[in-house]
Amino acid sequence: MNIFEIPDKTGRKIRLTKKQWSHITSPSSPHAYMKNYLKEIEQTLGKPDKILNSIYDERKASYYTYYKKKNNYLRVLVKYLNGEGFIITAYFIKNIRK
Repeated sequence: MNIFEIPDKTGRKIRLTKKQWSHITSPSSPHAYMKNYLKEIEQTLGKPDKILNSIYDERKASYYTYYKKKNNYLRVLVKYLNGEGFIITAYFIKNIRK
């Protein structure tokens, strides 16, 4: 079951499943704080500041949006299979990286 499904800037569908959201926000996850940033994750996919394809895996891409109040970028890592994407993880970082 999906929490949301959104077309990205290029028109491809990206989904966030309940299972993956539980994984990202589980208390034992280093990114558990992301439970408060669901809206920002969706916005980053829809209108990112930058999209970078992975240099290690052609099926992965990182979507970035800068949030001034946090003085950090939100990175949403997406994997594409059969033309559709799903979120692997999301977290805040200081600098953009592949």
